Amino acid sequence: VPRVALTATADPPTQREIAERLQLEDARRFVSSFDRPNIRYTVVQKDNARRQLLDFLAPHRGNAGIVYCLSRRKVEETAEFLAGHGIDAVPYHAGMDSKLRLANQHRFLRGEGVVVVATIAFGMGIDKPDVRFVAHLDLPKSVEGYYQETGRAGRDGLPSTAWLAYGLQDVVQQRKMIDRSDGDRAHRRSLAAHLDAMLALCETVDCRRVQLLNYFGQESAP
Repeated sequence: VPRVALTATADPPTQREIAERLQLEDARRFVSSFDRPNIRYTVVQKDNARRQLLDFLAPHRGNAGIVYCLSRRKVEETAEFLAGHGIDAVPYHAGMDSKLRLANQHRFLRGEGVVVVATIAFGMGIDKPDVRFVAHLDLPKSVEGYYQETGRAGRDGLPSTAWLAYGLQDVVQQRKMIDRSDGDRAHRRSLAAHLDAMLALCETVDCRRVQLLNYFGQESAP
């Protein structure tokens, strides 16, 4: 029986684990480049995050984009805030009325210049080519998640931006969530390691693209 294992993003240890668990150690392996040269990665420290987001969005007026938030409440509040400042923004999260959530998704996919503010529930099957930016108002839980979410920008190959604002409070909040998470100690240790890697990417003084690609086992130059 022919078998194939596929994944969008996996660091080398995860690739090995996939092969071992599916007994595909002797199978051929194809890994394409993780580099998205048209995406510019920008990370800022939080200092009035909403105002920083507005400043970031100023040159992107009329562009389609995604703003990711950690909680449903923050999604609703941020979408309302942006709409109040003249930005065509709609919320999206799993707790919304399904008809409204679907309508907002269709508006984003078919319209021009719509900004969707969402939790990570938004993304699967989203293949809009002209997303010019992906912004994060909260620290992602892992480099894999960050890479997949930012990768929804610039699928048409044109210049796009991945913008992230993070602060100490984000780290404290994520640590609390890990401590309260289900699973054994090894699972929580794995979650903490993923968070540490994400934090290291934010705080590096070197080229972030180099560090991002190195995480996935790919060498590159600044």
